[in-house]
Amino acid sequence: MLITPDNIAQLAWDKMAGMIPAIIQHQDTGAVLMQGYMNIDALTQTLATGRATFYSRAKQALWCKGETSGNYLLVSQVLTDCDQDSLLIACRPQGPTCHLGTESCFAEQTISQQNFLSQLEQVIASRKNDAPAESYTAQLFSRGTTKIAQKVGEEGVEVALAAVAETKEDLLGECADLFYHTLVLLQDQNINLSEVMAVLQTRHQK
Repeated sequence: MLITPDNIAQLAWDKMAGMIPAIIQHQDTGAVLMQGYMNIDALTQTLATGRATFYSRAKQALWCKGETSGNYLLVSQVLTDCDQDSLLIACRPQGPTCHLGTESCFAEQTISQQNFLSQLEQVIASRKNDAPAESYTAQLFSRGTTKIAQKVGEEGVEVALAAVAETKEDLLGECADLFYHTLVLLQDQNINLSEVMAVLQTRHQK
């Protein structure tokens, strides 16, 4: 069930003395990032602000993840399970989730191919404001949309040529280049990879 301000009271708050465990999941990769606890005030604040807020049992106070580090968890949706006594919260992390500096509090997880694309997207996004001399990606952004789009077109042609006249290894390399430059173009246009995936899923369901 999707949780909104209108149905918060339907959750089974009485099972754990007014608190419910909340699993935080990366909205793009599905990776589990952390677990915390929420009381009704923490969940209300989470829904109101769009930033994951928990209840500290040690301090007996609310705390917003990222209020000190800046590594906020931006909430896209909150779901509850069939018993309505736990939460699954999809978030877009604004930096490492764990205080130890790792993406997840559950140590380093195996990076799946989908997870890697999402991580690459985040790295590309972080280069948008870098000086051009610092990285090739920053150079691309500094040249503007037309140049980035031109590069995507060139890479597309190279993929086609490699498929016709070159080896499998050459084709794989050209496809990787095309994927990378396409991600740069998407970031230039402020489009997330998840939006493209949503279109593909919609088409698949037809």
